[in-house]
Amino acid sequence: MDAAAGCAFEAGMMQPVINRARCENKGACVTACPYDVFVVRDVNEDDKRALGPLARIKLWAHGGKQAYADFAERCHGCGLCLSACPESAISLQRVR
Repeated sequence: MDAAAGCAFEAGMMQPVINRARCENKGACVTACPYDVFVVRDVNEDDKRALGPLARIKLWAHGGKQAYADFAERCHGCGLCLSACPESAISLQRVR
């Protein structure tokens, strides 16, 4: 099946937003996304500082890594990442 068949938008119209307090580095979004929008990498210092104490502990417990939408411009808004994420840490927002 063509990945674009289930997508309602052109690339770049939608953007995934990851809730840093919820993401647990499971990587399901990386596997589910047919457009390679996501990567799992070390959480940057600005994002760490923005987390509350409990979220920082959770981040440490999960290896200090989380998913990032480093290639958000590739997103077609298909929603496969939303249904794949066990923490419901991803939402989609319209960019244009």
